[in-house]
Amino acid sequence: MLLRFWKSARGFWTGKSAGWAWLLTVLLIATVLLQLLTQYSLNFWNRDFFNAVERKDGKELLNQVIRFIPLAAAGLSLAVFSVWGRMTLQRMWRAWLSDELYRYWLERNRFVRLNFVAGDYQAPEYRIAEDGRLATDLPVDLILGLLASVLAAATFIGVLWVVGGNLSIEAASLAVTIPGYLVVAVVVYSIVVATTTILIGRRLTHVLEENKRAEAQLRAIGTHVRERGEGVAPEAEGEDGLRTIRPALKAVIAAWLDYCWQLMRLTVITHTNSLLTPVIGLLLCTPKYVAGTMLLGEVVQAAAAFVVVQSACSWFTDNYPRLAEWAASANRVASLLLALDEIDRPLEDKPSSMRS
Repeated sequence: MLLRFWKSARGFWTGKSAGWAWLLTVLLIATVLLQLLTQYSLNFWNRDFFNAVERKDGKELLNQVIRFIPLAAAGLSLAVFSVWGRMTLQRMWRAWLSDELYRYWLERNRFVRLNFVAGDYQAPEYRIAEDGRLATDLPVDLILGLLASVLAAATFIGVLWVVGGNLSIEAASLAVTIPGYLVVAVVVYSIVVATTTILIGRRLTHVLEENKRAEAQLRAIGTHVRERGEGVAPEAEGEDGLRTIRPALKAVIAAWLDYCWQLMRLTVITHTNSLLTPVIGLLLCTPKYVAGTMLLGEVVQAAAAFVVVQSACSWFTDNYPRLAEWAASANRVASLLLALDEIDRPLEDKPSSMRS
């Protein structure tokens, strides 16, 4: 399903729109790199600022305040530009894909012939409008977020390794040294969180697909009732329409309830993780600070780096519902494409853009 979707969607980067598509893509990647550089600089600013606080150095504190202003301005400017770039790319990709989908659906009267083909293609206009939007909006956010997470993890793992150093534990006659103990801790913690998320949310994609199917069915039944009722007695058709619509509405509510339970279970993990991560980072640094081997600024720097690395490693955990929603929408678009493919299968003259 996803391969069939990508087979058509990738044309945005290979056809007439390729120039704008690649320009926006490169600009967004450059923005991610500049945002990482700003975040890296702010991490070291945290160290220097809190070291000055520990020394009660008023002059150095003033210098750090002045140093913070351009960093904050750069972060704000990059964040605003990132919003513009992402939404522009999403808008252009959606416009291109929607135009291709509508053309493929309408040409050669496929929208009429589709009724005689077996397959999962109900409410094609809804799939093109709504699922097409989600199938192009979400990948841009998800891929840029994944890129930023990978780069942040690689960068700040180095910070954790250097600042945290080794941890020596002595118990009875045994002495154990853990090299890069903060790195080990954040990796183990992230694996535990990701594994728990997969186990709890493994049904989410199926639940979302069922939710979308029920919503589309309700819309289709409502449209059918309206069209059938035109030209007949409204009173008689109204009663029949209610009997037809109520089971579909009941199915929609049941699907939403199932979706709600899935999100509630995932929220327990994500919210607990967001509360615990900063605390765990500080607690892991506390023994070295108490022993005098780590300065206050280094504690804050290491704790902030711990949060960044854990957040990067938790990209999958945090975005699991959105990944499931994208997969469900892309699958529904692909189902429509496969049904349209089936219409032309006996023909020798294959359409080029949507089937290449």
